[in-house]
Amino acid sequence: MTLRIRWRSGIATLSAADRRSLMDRATSGDDTIRERTAAIILRVRREGDTALRMMAREFDRTAIEALEVPSSAWQRALDSLAPALRAAIERSAANLRTVHEAFAPVAHETSSERGITIGRRPDPLGRVGVYAPGGRAAYPSSVLMGVVPARVAGVGEVIVCSPPTQGTGLPSGVVLAAARIAGADRVFAVGGAGAIAAMAYGTGSVPRVDRIVGPGNAYVAEAKIQVSSAVAIDSPAGPSELLVLADDTANPALIARELLAQAEHDPLAAVVLVTTSDRVAREVERELEGQLPAQPRAAIIDEALAGRGALLTAPSMDDAIAFANDYAAEHLLLLVAGEGAVLPRLRNAGTVFVGASASVALGDYMTGANHVLPTGGLARSYSGLSTLDFVRWTTYQRVTPAAAAAMADDVGIFADAEGLPGHAAAARALRGAP
Repeated sequence: MTLRIRWRSGIATLSAADRRSLMDRATSGDDTIRERTAAIILRVRREGDTALRMMAREFDRTAIEALEVPSSAWQRALDSLAPALRAAIERSAANLRTVHEAFAPVAHETSSERGITIGRRPDPLGRVGVYAPGGRAAYPSSVLMGVVPARVAGVGEVIVCSPPTQGTGLPSGVVLAAARIAGADRVFAVGGAGAIAAMAYGTGSVPRVDRIVGPGNAYVAEAKIQVSSAVAIDSPAGPSELLVLADDTANPALIARELLAQAEHDPLAAVVLVTTSDRVAREVERELEGQLPAQPRAAIIDEALAGRGALLTAPSMDDAIAFANDYAAEHLLLLVAGEGAVLPRLRNAGTVFVGASASVALGDYMTGANHVLPTGGLARSYSGLSTLDFVRWTTYQRVTPAAAAAMADDVGIFADAEGLPGHAAAARALRGAP
């Protein structure tokens, strides 16, 4: 298999068009995806469960009657898991629980002036929907990443949607087992953009939720964007991304393994090396050529490398860091000497993996950090999934009579300036408070 890499260049010599193509990874710019997704959402809103069953035949090539998966099927799936796999899933869930409990939001109160108390309290959402992808592969890890932090945050009800598999009409058995381990309340055999629409608007079987979280393909990502005016979403995450930032101390074979691992997710995955060493770039290319043919998902990897793969050199570490912050990758693997000085300067990444032993694969499954992360450059403004995504904040205020009297005149002046005499009168009425 001949290695195809879309970009081999120095970052300083990239054309303006190539740099734009590297940076513009959003799938929402595809008119075909946008139009097809809108049509799916409209079908679900109009026809509800009937549309979902028809889509299962059309897209998943399976017939289903009951969209909700009975809990007995979850338990059978759990009981049939190989002991080693069950132990690994349980370990991952426990680590996620530990990390997300440590980072859980807490209530705070403060005082701006004497007699004024301002409080902010995290209140769990009532119902959350977690999407777990199917199709090319089953992702029980995505079930854990969505359900566990929702449970830690105290969400009232957590539902999971995942595509049905051919023959059974049920989601993958390992997905069902993960739902049981994570503590989900209900599971539905519904996938793709139809699942997002069902959770956003509700159907006869699938309840409407307060927030939708979880990764998915381009259609799932587009659907989340299109329903975001009706329901909160985590971020419009799309295909997987990895940027490796390396200097001349980095191991080229290790870099190639990491790039291949993330590229196997999806033909639209984006994998990029930025290095200050021409030698490392050349050796990584040779390693990719040598390792690719042996990959079980070589065809997917080849398409990803040809479409969104890059081996780039930077004249200095400062230039490499600036490029990484501009690229804003979902995953960033840092392989440099003196990493402690570089890490604080990396501001735009879903998660930074520091050092050669911090493989991205470990974070995908087991460290306890969340792998539901912003893609498409949205790490400039979005963060990875956490317990913060499963609460809304209630702010409350207490003002003593004396504090109210002390503020009354200034508030009245403000209100007069804005032409709101009723506000001014309400404030000035408090001037005589004891």
